[in-house]
Amino acid sequence: MLKLSEKYGGRPAEELPLLFQRILQNTIRDFYRRQKVRSTWTTLLSSFSSGDDDDSDPLESMPADSNSTFGNPHGSLEQSQLIAAIEKEIEKLPPRQREAFLLRYWEELDIAETATAMGCSEGSVKTHCSRATHTLATALKAKGIEL
Repeated sequence: MLKLSEKYGGRPAEELPLLFQRILQNTIRDFYRRQKVRSTWTTLLSSFSSGDDDDSDPLESMPADSNSTFGNPHGSLEQSQLIAAIEKEIEKLPPRQREAFLLRYWEELDIAETATAMGCSEGSVKTHCSRATHTLATALKAKGIEL
């Protein structure tokens, strides 16, 4: 909203809702572009999270045995290759499907919140997410990856 008021404060009131939606969509896209350049450690550690919303340290929840992913170079390589393959397939999705998929499953927004963020109906969010998951599952299965 600050971007809207700073740059487009002099525009007619009828144009403001559309401008706000566009600014919001671009900000969300910019956020995900920046997420691509996160460090590998952050990505690897986030895959070990328990799924709870508490502030637990992922290092504390990792197994202490010698077969852990970090103690095993082969396991670490497989993990990074799996993550890279998934990210590559997500990048191939059409923009709206990718946006819906990431908002729903990465940011864990519910359907109504995702629809509001994308500026579309809840049915469209469900359709985009369904198509994205089917496309990803098919592409990963073709590569021999089953999750």
